[in-house]
Amino acid sequence: MKRINWGVVGFLFELCALILWVGGLIVIIALVIPAVFNSFGMEAAGRFLRRVFDGFGLMNVWILILLSVVAGIRFRAFGHNPSEMFAVSSVEWWLLAGMGIMTFTILVVLGPQAISLQEEAFEAVSKEDKDIAYAKFFRLHMIVRACHLVNFGLAASLLIAKVRKALFHRSMALR
Repeated sequence: MKRINWGVVGFLFELCALILWVGGLIVIIALVIPAVFNSFGMEAAGRFLRRVFDGFGLMNVWILILLSVVAGIRFRAFGHNPSEMFAVSSVEWWLLAGMGIMTFTILVVLGPQAISLQEEAFEAVSKEDKDIAYAKFFRLHMIVRACHLVNFGLAASLLIAKVRKALFHRSMALR
């Protein structure tokens, strides 16, 4: 009877989760945002995209939980020995920590402020008040977008590190 290699199973779960994270943001940026803004007015599009990014953020939290649990199990089973294929490297821990910090910043620190400013802009009556409110919102929104891109870079880096490790493990272990 063949035994299941749980290192491989965990690794595949991690790859799928990271592909969801990276691919999800690419789809949102490249397809969803342009389609929504070309189909709806500013307010309706803004409200819809807020829901999209709320869902994306929630998905990222679950992915971070999955990645952290699997990394913890791998660390317990394989340690951080570079000769072990499923060992957890310090790079993985740092990238996971960075992703966690960025996700927390987006969802807990900046997100509620951006939502509040967005609602303020939507509810403004005069053109002058609307312009001022939108200016405040878009300043903060630029920071939120930058955080999403940094988080994308961290997730893509972790994905690349894992694929690289899988492809070149033998040659890296011989060094």
